[in-house]
Amino acid sequence: MESNCPVEATLDLIGGKYKALILWHLSDGTLRFSELRKRISSATPKMLTQQLRELEARELIYRQVYPVIPPKVEYSLTDLGRSLLPILVAMRNWGAEYLKSRNLNSSCFMMDSDPLRKNNCGSDD
Repeated sequence: MESNCPVEATLDLIGGKYKALILWHLSDGTLRFSELRKRISSATPKMLTQQLRELEARELIYRQVYPVIPPKVEYSLTDLGRSLLPILVAMRNWGAEYLKSRNLNSSCFMMDSDPLRKNNCGSDD
């Protein structure tokens, strides 16, 4: 039997180890694979590629390939992908409160950015 659960539908789109992070980083604008790789250094190139392909297949990101040598590929959010930003901000805020309640400091650059307020994601440097 097919499920029509809204939470399940959302998790089906953004569930996965790096999908939410990819979407968050792309809220800053168009990025190349190497830039995403730097920002999500814990992801192997193979895993990052897999997650990007799944997000593209779900029409959450757009992949632009330029016919140059070496190939140039850029990723950006689609309108559907941008519509998930309030969910990502809510996840960031909830996580910050959770860490605070456990007397843990956030070491995440995401605390200083809000893609709904400004188009600047920052970096973890």
